[in-house]
Amino acid sequence: MKFRPMRFDLYLGRSVFGTVLLTWAVLLGLDVVMAFSGEFKDVGKGGYTIGHAAAWVLYTVPRRAYTFFPTAAVIGSLMGLGQLAATSELTALRALGLSRKRLSASVAIALSLLTAVMVLTGETLAPWAQSRADDIRMSAKWGNDMAVARYSGVWAREGDTFLNAGAGDEQLLPGGGTKLVLRDVRLYKIGDDGKLASLTYAGTAEHGDTGWVLSKVRRDTFGERSATRETVESEPWNSKLDAAALASGISKPRNLRASDLRTSIEYRKRNGLDARDYEDIYWSRWFYPVNVLALCLAAVPFAFGSLRSGGMGKRLFLGILFALGFWLLQLFFGRMAGALKFDYRIAYALPPIVMLVVSGMLFRRKSG
Repeated sequence: MKFRPMRFDLYLGRSVFGTVLLTWAVLLGLDVVMAFSGEFKDVGKGGYTIGHAAAWVLYTVPRRAYTFFPTAAVIGSLMGLGQLAATSELTALRALGLSRKRLSASVAIALSLLTAVMVLTGETLAPWAQSRADDIRMSAKWGNDMAVARYSGVWAREGDTFLNAGAGDEQLLPGGGTKLVLRDVRLYKIGDDGKLASLTYAGTAEHGDTGWVLSKVRRDTFGERSATRETVESEPWNSKLDAAALASGISKPRNLRASDLRTSIEYRKRNGLDARDYEDIYWSRWFYPVNVLALCLAAVPFAFGSLRSGGMGKRLFLGILFALGFWLLQLFFGRMAGALKFDYRIAYALPPIVMLVVSGMLFRRKSG
């Protein structure tokens, strides 16, 4: 099938563009309002004010727009095509000799432009803005003793001791509550003369009800002309560092660029650390445009016939149903990949394949 842009391509593209952007604005607006209201509980902590909360939410808008675009694309596409079907405009285009595949190609081209913008945003503006948002929140809540390095995880200072953790996460406790686990931890203690007095390495640093505990500890202490090393399996760490502050400083994989995710994956593999959470997000970025187009194309057959007699509520319901079904399917395969330890590329390729197969079957059925 040869594709040459025609006037009706612009007409279809404009119709889909309008409804997708409107749906996108509604979803994004609701999410921003909910996020801003959720920040009220932290207002007053340290120097965190309503102004800081508003700035944090505004800086996270690019990341939120990136996240909501697939849902907005499928709902907006169905609403746009549904309006054309309800006014018999799709029927008129079919009467001119245009096939369903040709009309679907017009929709795909229109959505590809928006998808390309979102892919670019997800690798440039969104990570930068999210980093600025995190800096604003940490600086306001915890002061200037917290920082996030681009490749070295989180840094914190307590008196004459500097902490660096390569990674970390919060884990649920059996009896309720959470504990913070930092991995690949280094403690740099500076002497009164400004020189490095000791360097402590710990495989993990856990903060629970009893305070901090270091595991697999190796400590090098430096004298005027000597250096000594001691190793212990586990020891308590008398520190008043706030676990909540450290948890907020850990860069989440979903907020990193693909290049940074790749660097983190290689770093963790070199050091024998689990990198599957980063691989999950990394490959989801590569399959993002494929997922958007597959999801929308799978929904297109419903515009030919079933939406002609339906109202706006029916289109909205079908769009939400498709988005939710695809999300559950992707979540299922992603969890299976994590549990069975098979390649995430397979897990992210299967949902769009399933959706496109279903779409092809629907096309043939309606054509027959």
